[in-house]
Amino acid sequence: MTYCVGLLLNEGMVLLSDTRTNAGLDNIATYRKMFIFEEPGERVIAILTAGSLSVTQTTIARLREAIDEPDADAGHSIMLAPTMLKVAEIIGNTLASVRQDIDEKMTAAKVSTSASMIVAGQRAGGAMRMFLIYPEGNFIEATDDTPFLQIGEHKYGKPILDRVVKPATSISEAQKAVLLSMDSTLRSNLSVGMPLDLAVIEKDACRVTARRRIEAGDPQFKEMSEAWSVALRESFTQITI
Repeated sequence: MTYCVGLLLNEGMVLLSDTRTNAGLDNIATYRKMFIFEEPGERVIAILTAGSLSVTQTTIARLREAIDEPDADAGHSIMLAPTMLKVAEIIGNTLASVRQDIDEKMTAAKVSTSASMIVAGQRAGGAMRMFLIYPEGNFIEATDDTPFLQIGEHKYGKPILDRVVKPATSISEAQKAVLLSMDSTLRSNLSVGMPLDLAVIEKDACRVTARRRIEAGDPQFKEMSEAWSVALRESFTQITI
């Protein structure tokens, strides 16, 4: 399991993922789940992944292979696609194809091949867009009404996002929101774990403008987590029924 979240704001996009994979209590490992493709100033594409590691890794590998093809074209390479919508279509089709290929091999073993992705980015001259791609390859898009998307173990981190995140939320406040959302998930589900990967893509920059790896024991994250716990306890005691 995993937890990834993306926010689409007026000022830009904020993305956060954990790195834990779990194939049983005695088989826990760390794998990156955030992948960045960029040509600074021309386009930037971020992909967050959740679900079957074999499916997501193979999908990312095929996307990279399509980019590196000598005869790469706009119908298959996410770095040549004319719009972010086309980028989402390419990634969705690739994910569905990989999942079908692996599913045929794993059916007898009754192993899940489900996987989903958040795709966020912008190309020069286009708008920032963010999509949640389902295992079947279809997708939905973040909107002003719902300016954030989540994949993986999302239920614990959703309440704070519902309450505080709006399109007008600042980049700095958005980073705080996703980190507290992740903190709630870390406390409630052992299948989500550090290190964390945080990325910021400011509007019209067409590149990642800030990136941070947050390791276990990070003093800034620990201080924020403790302050949030204190604030929740104090607020709880002040509420009367």
